[in-house]
Parts: sequence; C-alpha cells; structure tokens
Amino acid sequence: MKFTDGQWLHRPGITAHYPAEAYDISAEKDRLVIHAPTRPIKHRGDTLQGPLLTITLSSPLEGVMRVRIEHFTGGAQAGPEIPLQVTGDAGVRIERDEESTRIHSGELSARVSQKNGWELSFESGGELLTKSAWRGMGYIQHEDGGTYVHEQLSIRVGESVYGLGERFTAFVKNGQVIENDNKDGGTGCEQAYKSVPFYMTNRGYGVLVNETGPVSFEIASEKVSRVQFSIPGESLEYFVIAGPTPKDVLRRLTALTGRPALPPAWSFGLWLSTSFTTNYDEATCTKFIEGMEERDLPVHVFHFDCFWMREFDWCNFEWDPRVFPDPGAMLKRFHERGLKICVWINPYIGQRSRLFAEGVEKGYFIKRTDGGVWQTDLWQPGMAIVDFTNPEAREWYASHLRGLLEMGVDALKTDFGERIPTEGVVYHDGSDPVKMHNFYSILYNECVFDLVREIRGEGEAVLFARSSYASGQRFPTHWGGDCWSNFESMAESLRGGLSLSLCGFGFWSHDIGGFEGPSPASTYKRWAAFGLLSSHSRLHGSTSYRVPWVYDEEASDVLRLFTKLKCRLMPYLWAAAVTAHREGIPTMRAMMLEFPGDPACDNLDRQYLLGGSLLVAPVFSEDGSVDYYLPAGRWTHLLTGEVREGGRWYRETYECLSLPLFVRPGTVLPMGGCDDRPDYEYSKELTLRLYELEDGQSASCQLHDLQGRPSATVTATRKSGKVVLDIEGNLKGATVEIVGGPSAQLPDGAKQFELNL
Repeated sequence: MKFTDGQWLHRPGITAHYPAEAYDISAEKDRLVIHAPTRPIKHRGDTLQGPLLTITLSSPLEGVMRVRIEHFTGGAQAGPEIPLQVTGDAGVRIERDEESTRIHSGELSARVSQKNGWELSFESGGELLTKSAWRGMGYIQHEDGGTYVHEQLSIRVGESVYGLGERFTAFVKNGQVIENDNKDGGTGCEQAYKSVPFYMTNRGYGVLVNETGPVSFEIASEKVSRVQFSIPGESLEYFVIAGPTPKDVLRRLTALTGRPALPPAWSFGLWLSTSFTTNYDEATCTKFIEGMEERDLPVHVFHFDCFWMREFDWCNFEWDPRVFPDPGAMLKRFHERGLKICVWINPYIGQRSRLFAEGVEKGYFIKRTDGGVWQTDLWQPGMAIVDFTNPEAREWYASHLRGLLEMGVDALKTDFGERIPTEGVVYHDGSDPVKMHNFYSILYNECVFDLVREIRGEGEAVLFARSSYASGQRFPTHWGGDCWSNFESMAESLRGGLSLSLCGFGFWSHDIGGFEGPSPASTYKRWAAFGLLSSHSRLHGSTSYRVPWVYDEEASDVLRLFTKLKCRLMPYLWAAAVTAHREGIPTMRAMMLEFPGDPACDNLDRQYLLGGSLLVAPVFSEDGSVDYYLPAGRWTHLLTGEVREGGRWYRETYECLSLPLFVRPGTVLPMGGCDDRPDYEYSKELTLRLYELEDGQSASCQLHDLQGRPSATVTATRKSGKVVLDIEGNLKGATVEIVGGPSAQLPDGAKQFELNL
C-alpha cells in the first residue's frame, strides 16, 4: 500500500509519523527495548503528546533478529499467528558505546543509532545487510480512522528480491506491488493461492513478516531503493534472517517456521487423474490404466477428482452410488494393480450435502455475527465453510475422511481454502476473521495431514494441496493450481514454483499439460518432460483427459521416457527429498539458490536445479528452440553424454524426446536399477556415474532407505590416473561408470575400490 506522493509529500488523508530518534534504549533480559518519539525531543515540553513508538529487538534463533514495532498496546490481540517452531530467546550479546547500541545473535547484529536521527541497521560478518533509515519505519493515520504500521528496508544497487509465496509474476520481484492475500485467481494473474510474507535477496539475508493478516509489499515500487511492508493496525513484527548464502537463509527460515515432512517415496511416481468435468466410472478408469499398461507407461497413483461424489453434494465424502456401486471392491482391484489412490476434497459443505444440517445444528461452520451460518453460492450452492478453530468440528470433518482412508484411499487432494470471508463472520475461538483469511489453509491442511499420518503411519502421509501460507511447507506436497494449456502458463507455473521454493516449500507440482482448455500435443509433450523432472508429477486437466494417446503416439514415447528416467533417478531424488526434510533446502532449486556467486543466475526463471546436480531447462516453444545458461565448468548432458563448457549461454533446438538436462561437473550420480516404480531398494543394482571429476577432487553421494535413513555413502576421489571409491554401508550388484571413460562392477560388500582411468 502506498502512503506517499513522491519523495516529499503524502497522499490525501494521510498523516505519517516517523521515529525521530532513539530517545532511550534499555536492555531487558535478552532484548533491547527502544522508545522512539516521532519528533525530536529538544525540551520537556516535546515529551507531551505522541505518537511514541516502542521498538523491541530480540532473537528467537541464532542468526535471526526479531523486530517488533508498537504504537498502542492495549487493544485485543486476537489470533491466529504463524506457528513458530522455535520458542523463547536465543542467547544474545549487547554492546554499547557513545554512538550506538548493538544486539548480536551469532554473526548477525542489529545496530541502533543514538545520534544523528533514527537508524536501525542489520549487519552480518561485518557487512551491512539492510537498514531502516530516514522515514523507513512509520505509523500512519488515515482520515477515515484507519491506522497502519510500515517498515522500509533498504536494498542496494544490483540487489534482487525473490519469494513472497507462489507468485506467477516476474521471478525477480523488484518493481512489483504484492498483496499478501490468498486468492483463487489462477496462474495467469498477480494473485496467489499460497501467499507467504517472506522474501530473500541476493545479498545474503531474508525477511519474514510475522503476521497472518493482509501485509502489503511495495518492492522497490513506492521507494525504489527500499522494500516496504505495511499492515493495518497498531503493531508490526518481522524477522531479519541472516545467511550468508541463500541456503543458509532457508535453513534458518525453516528452523523457525517448520521443515517439510518427508513424503512417501511412491508419491514421487506418476499420478494419473480422471480430470475434472470429464465422465468417469470404474470401466473408464480401468480403460485408462490398461491403456497405460499396454504402452509400457508406469502409473503409480490414480486420482479421482470432484465427481467421485455426486453433483451438488460436495462435500459429503460418499462415493456417488450411481457411478461407483462398490467403491471398496474397486479400490481393492486398483491396489492389486500396484496403484495408490487419491481423492479430491475441499473444506466446503454444500447445502444439499447430508452433512449440512448436522454441521448447522452442532455449530461446526463459520458463523455470521448474527449467529447464523455464513453461506454463499460461489462454488457449491448454499455452501458453508468448516470452522477448523472448533476442535469438535475438526474431529467431525476428520471422522468422515477416516472412513475413506480405511476403505483404501491413500492420499487426499486438499483443494480450495482461499475463498474465506473476512467481514461479518465469527470463529469458534474468537480469531480475527481478517487474520484467519490466509491462515485458514494451514488449519485445513494440518487437520487432513495429521489424519492421514495417523491412519497410514509416519512417513506415509502426503497431500496434494493448493492453498497455503507461511509454515504450510510442513504438510507436503503442493501444486500450482489452475493454469491454461499453453507454453505461457507452463512458464508462469515454473516461476510460481521457484518463488514458492524460496519460501521454504520443499515439494511442488503442477498440472502436466495444463488445466484449462485442450492442450496442444506440442505443449503436452514438453510439459510432460518438465513435469516428470519436478518433485511430484501429475497428469490432470479440466474438460479433457490427459492420457498421452489422445494427443499422438509420440506423446506416449515422451511420457514413457521421462517416467522411467525419473524412476531410475529416485536414489538421487530421494536424497534431495531427505535434504528438503532435514534442512529445508527444496528439491527444485532456483539457479540463484545453487549458484549465488554467479550474477548471471540472478534473473534465471526458465531453468532450475533438480536436487543439487541436475540442471533442467524446459522447452517452452513449439519448434523446440530453447535458450539456457550453464555456470562455469564442464557440464554433461544426461541423455546424450555430450559435454558443454559452462560460463556461457546456449541456443539450441531439441526434439520432443529430449531437453537441456545437464549433470553438474564433479558429481557422483546414483542411478537406480528399477525403471517402473519409484519405491524400491536404492542400494541394489545401482549404477554410480562419475561426471568430470578433476584430479585431486572428491565427490560423494548418499543413499537412503525408504524411511529416509542413511543406508550407504560413496565418496569418489580422483588422483594419479585412477579413481578411488570409499564406501560406507553395503551395495548389492553396483556398477561404477566414469562417464566418457571405463566402468567396472563393484564387489558386493566392498569398502574401497580403485578404477584405473
């Protein structure tokens, strides 16, 4: 939200108050409390009347600084709040001199100037990260009675801003105005299903605004050398999170807000959907599954979309008896084919649902201020919304899902959760409806995820969720929502996924082929390659099926190649998944995350790293032409073995059965021995491929079992014309292959092995 009119003036109706000085600074336990009048205090008379701002600095975690700005503190403090995973204060060190006071948390420090006006600066390792300077922090009064608090943090020349949730606009957010407000807008606009009030920059830090309400960001837009964030009310809280690398920022962010659960390995396979408004019954679904089997196209999860329930009855969580007379037997037959099953749900109960009257009677829905149930016709006629702040409503909702899971459903697609009212409504626990609008998705997905984990067991829970907010990465996985079936939407989907990954979300997917409209064969085939080189892969559409033979037979060839490739890459991808779970580093990584020292990577949004070693540049053109950049070093194409020198751009044309897919130099890439399923014993029948290992260099890979526990580590060192492998753990039937050189069979149980070049 903009408050100023250029550099000097304010917009009509705005009265702004800015800290003029740090009048007094006191140390209270592990924090600093600063009282900042909004005019210079020259004599006692200046202390009369306000505003007076109170700024509190503390640290919940080493390398993280909390800043809380407050005007009036006597108002009601209704929730919800972001559920931080770290409580209490980290140990801090406070220093004072005549010029300033500093509070240190590890390498990060906040410095408050005691002379020459107001300035709050943040430094790490002796380097300035950002600061709140003249007219940066502010308390705003509007003539209509509304109040706001804002902060403006400086950005330097060449500093780029990323993140802020799943944003489909430009990857670098400089110049954008972003409203932190979940909306059901599709991928082709500035709205987002997953707003996250966090950004990071390419200068070694990130900022999390610790608010669930509608934070408004002006990113080098109102003040071109600053990022402003503001919120209605009397207070504002944010964290400055130090690096120095982008990965370090994400490690600290996810330590603060939560790390992703580890999804089951089977969920990394290919998901086939009925699509949305198509006709489907068991015979139709079986025909699709048999068609995939006949064409040697591995499918691992079958998804039933909305019409598994009867129309107008969404949600009653009952199979439509006209179409599915014996769903339990059907699910058993699908399980016998080796398939997992997912079904669609949402948190809305239509008026015709058998559950509606019960929910009204027992008070399980969001209510109007007059005591009635809030209802709308937008989506399901007369629908109400489950109030997840009510423990009984939460259990009631989960109880109806419990029967589905016990019947044989393995995963749930938690759709919607964005169209949550903010005015004229009341929650069971008294939550602020404005703050609850974004946070609702957290309660919704948490309820469902916890139930799946309870029924299926630890490590077997997975969702396919559309809406989320800060901390929502704890309940994977998420997909990008409604996109058009064209190359433009394919590219905007990737931008959204990369932006979300820079907010701590480790697993992400999208609708292969696009959702809205018929997908041209060329788009479908290119999207299939992209989709199967994502953490999770689903074929899904709106009005048309997404089985490949409805496009052309080459589409089947493309889908087969990349599905089987993904299965063989699972030892590598699973290690990346474990890293996302344990450290918060996403499986799909923006180039700037993996190569922060290469300025050519700062703006790249049409390519990414899958894990730490595979560079993927999807093709976004009908003729197969693609531009991509390789960082320094000798990169090897995974499919062809061709070597490209890095540190430069390439423009090439690729057939549909390929794309730029390069292995990073100095990589030990574990390729599995199974190409028809994602969940198998990764240390058995393994091929260890060594890429461009320089003399004196070592590289390693780690293997894990299906519970994410380390099972083996292989370290390769090149020296004196040979490669030495050191092996911890046991490998069975493994082969080592120096790409472009010799290969050999490893003896079972070997702890060291030498291969002459």
